[in-house]
Amino acid sequence: MQRIGLFLLTAALVLTGCRQQEKSERESFPTPFEIGGGNTTPPYSEVVDFYIRLAREFPQVNMQTLGMTDSRTPLHLVTFNPEGNFNFQRLREEKTVLLVLNGIHPGEPDGIDASMMLMRDLATGILEIPENTVIALVPVYNIGGALQRNSTSRANQNGPTEYGFRGNARNFDLNRDFIKMDTRNAQSFAEIFHLVQPDFFLDTHVSNGADYAYVLTHLFTQQQKLGGPLGAYQDAVLRPALEEALLQEGWDITPYVNVFNRPPDGGFTQFMDSPRYSTGYTALWNTPGMMLETHMLKPYSSRVAGTYAVLKALLGIMGKHGNTLVEQREEAGQKWVPGAYYPLGWAVDSSASRMLNFKGFRADTLQSAVTGQPRLKYDPDTPMDIAVPYYDTFRPTDSVLIPKGYMVPGQWEQVRERLDWNRIRYRVLDKDTTMQVTAYRIAGYQTYSNPYEGHYPHYATRVEADTLEIPFRAGDLWIPTDQAGVRYLLETLEPMAPDSFFNWNFFDTILQRKEGFSPYVFEETALAMLQADSVLNRIFSEKKAADPAFANSGYAQLSWLYARSPHYEAAYNRYPVYRVE
Repeated sequence: MQRIGLFLLTAALVLTGCRQQEKSERESFPTPFEIGGGNTTPPYSEVVDFYIRLAREFPQVNMQTLGMTDSRTPLHLVTFNPEGNFNFQRLREEKTVLLVLNGIHPGEPDGIDASMMLMRDLATGILEIPENTVIALVPVYNIGGALQRNSTSRANQNGPTEYGFRGNARNFDLNRDFIKMDTRNAQSFAEIFHLVQPDFFLDTHVSNGADYAYVLTHLFTQQQKLGGPLGAYQDAVLRPALEEALLQEGWDITPYVNVFNRPPDGGFTQFMDSPRYSTGYTALWNTPGMMLETHMLKPYSSRVAGTYAVLKALLGIMGKHGNTLVEQREEAGQKWVPGAYYPLGWAVDSSASRMLNFKGFRADTLQSAVTGQPRLKYDPDTPMDIAVPYYDTFRPTDSVLIPKGYMVPGQWEQVRERLDWNRIRYRVLDKDTTMQVTAYRIAGYQTYSNPYEGHYPHYATRVEADTLEIPFRAGDLWIPTDQAGVRYLLETLEPMAPDSFFNWNFFDTILQRKEGFSPYVFEETALAMLQADSVLNRIFSEKKAADPAFANSGYAQLSWLYARSPHYEAAYNRYPVYRVE
């Protein structure tokens, strides 16, 4: 009995000593969040100074600058590796890599503060990282937004006292720019991403579409879009592993509540992360990812603590499942080959859902004291555990056969720049060459009437395809699809894809005719065409008979004939990217 008592006393003393040591380590490297009592986030300069100090003190921490941003300030990448090796080419041969992106919206700084504490705890030994895992993070991605520090732009957010602004230095929302790459931030992120080549990606956010009990929600890369066994592995292994690890630490997490100004009681759908978003972009290289969305109505200290718990849990998951994840990613990279079909469009499958045990609050519709109209009001004092349907199965709505490659005329420099930024392999023709290709003509599209992120994007794009002999010139680009970036090529160069370069207005000059006709002159030409071509004459007559508006418009009839004449310009609506089958 005395021995047991002595053992318990010794254990208690050891535990006390460990806690005192942890406290001492944290006190030696306190974060501004901790110094400020849990409701502050530091200015950008203090974030940088903290990591500089940590990297100088601990050889396991490396901080480097990689690329410029629109604020004329470089991006930083901070990496933790116990062995002190920061050559990512070698690291990928030995370990799995987690990449974390913080501060894409600096008004949502939870990840900034949680990452500082995590890196400090890893460096000081308070927290151990699995031996087969490395973590790299961007401390603050939107530096321009972080420099626009204020306390008012987040009207619905519960802390911190001051924070950054959503727009970057040129007022772009950077979480819409990953595929079009209008900003230097996005160009530099591509450099970081292709240097690190992570096995899993985390993007930290804060949001509020409804009120509920959760501090944490997750938005994983959409399973079917990620594709095949890799998508299934994410959904069957990685997501449940995260949920279970957090539950063990006392944290509930639920899928991102994709509703706005309505109760989630009736259920909701998964958010589709197209390639304009961070996780949609990383999926193009078979890197599964997750946006962490903390709930902005919860206290800031709780949101940061929850974000820390997610980071810690992901490290454990990478340690346990990293090797299998690497295998799944390699297998996924072999799926998209010439001759296979690739899905371009997606829609929610309303016949497939799963039930969530959702922890919500009672919601009532009351009369607004401000507008006199009905308003939604939640009652956090009346929690409700309810079963809600969650629709996270998507089906493809359009697909395309993967070609052997693409030909892009060299004058389209915007395309070539983005190929370079994304390490796409291509060959520049050294002599003029005529090739048989599939050529698209834009048959129809719609355009948004309001500006969106510096563009008026197109959508619902339709094409007609022809097989043509096209002369290409020295300096044009041959881009094979048998490479790691095949999904990037398909999502950007196929004009029907939601985030294609065509839909982002890169090729709008082809949508305007540069030549035309004068009706009083073209009348004789049109008459000669009809007299010389009986088939054309018959089709023309049938169209007039079937379409009164056409029959009553002389200009419409002449325009129809002009479009079928040798005078009609070939460049009009001719998409200048060509498929080699």
